[in-house]
Amino acid sequence: MTTDVKPIRSEADYDAAMEAVAALWGAASGTPDGDRLDVLATLIDAYEAKHHAMDAPDPIEAIKFRMEQQGLTRKDLEDIIGTRTRIAEVFNRKRGLSIDMIRRLHDRLGISAEVLIRPSRKDAA
Repeated sequence: MTTDVKPIRSEADYDAAMEAVAALWGAASGTPDGDRLDVLATLIDAYEAKHHAMDAPDPIEAIKFRMEQQGLTRKDLEDIIGTRTRIAEVFNRKRGLSIDMIRRLHDRLGISAEVLIRPSRKDAA
């Protein structure tokens, strides 16, 4: 492949870089095509980080997602978050998660503490 590698400044540049990567995929490391693939991958990563960045998940949505994954109900959260009323307040974003709740959610459900300490979307506004 003899195309020059250029900065990615637009979606058209991004699409062209993705096509070039597809054509170069599997190129041996240390070869001209392999080097071009490495450079393109780095440029694409930088462009995606700037223009296609994903927001961290909302803590309440993360809890609901994990509940769905594990087949849990709100009742299953009573020993983690507290009473049914407290769970409703947390899920309705009327009460934030306490440090103890965050620790228990992290320990028992495996949700990242980094996600749980973020403000919920309503609080972030």
